[in-house]
Amino acid sequence: MSSGLVLAGLGLAAVGFGGRYLARYGRVAQQTLKKQLDALPQTGAFSKYYKGGFDPKMSKREAGLVLGVSPAASKAKIKEAHKRIMLLNHPDRGGSPFLAAKINEAKDYLDNARPGSS
Repeated sequence: MSSGLVLAGLGLAAVGFGGRYLARYGRVAQQTLKKQLDALPQTGAFSKYYKGGFDPKMSKREAGLVLGVSPAASKAKIKEAHKRIMLLNHPDRGGSPFLAAKINEAKDYLDNARPGSS
């Protein structure tokens, strides 16, 4: 019975010392952690969406990002990606005319940028 009381006393002492430590250094640790998290770049590197607007002139990289294909993708992949995206963003189905124009521009750019295309 006395060993149970000793263990309970040691447990309470450990909780007390732990609480005192947190009360003293918890705020400092919280402020340090907050500073470190604020210092991290907020680029959205972990997002699957591209954070940025459209370039004034379509580039090969941007065309690939718009269609979700590699800029060196085959003509069939470009066509399939264009069809899939246009089904979702067509203005007749409530999509944005601006986005539809950019999607079409990206497809045309990649089709015309391919060597051997007419």
